[in-house]
Amino acid sequence: MSELAESELALDRIGEFELVIVHLKDPTEKFWGLLLRLDGLGFWLRGLNLSSFDDWLAEAAKGEAQSIGLATMFVPMSRLERLFIDEQVGAVESYSQRFERRVGVSVIAYLDLSEQEVAGVPS
Repeated sequence: MSELAESELALDRIGEFELVIVHLKDPTEKFWGLLLRLDGLGFWLRGLNLSSFDDWLAEAAKGEAQSIGLATMFVPMSRLERLFIDEQVGAVESYSQRFERRVGVSVIAYLDLSEQEVAGVPS
């Protein structure tokens, strides 16, 4: 199967408004967040660097004012190395499950993204 055909299959399986983990290249970075839009050119993500997740989670769990927040970003497909759905694997919880266990609400409810914020992502 060609690389293009494989990427088209992935686009069909991973939907918009899904919590995902992305591994980027050039430079190497890892992000976690809400996938806002995905197409052949790239993707829009509302998220944060994976290395900041635990600090963000701790602030949310304490109910503190957030000094760490999620940013909305566009990433060209040429930087994408891997894209994972944030899901439980065996006994290992997903990031979103960790968040809900510690904070007491789901990530989606906590983020409370308005339709206006989501509509701000170009089509």
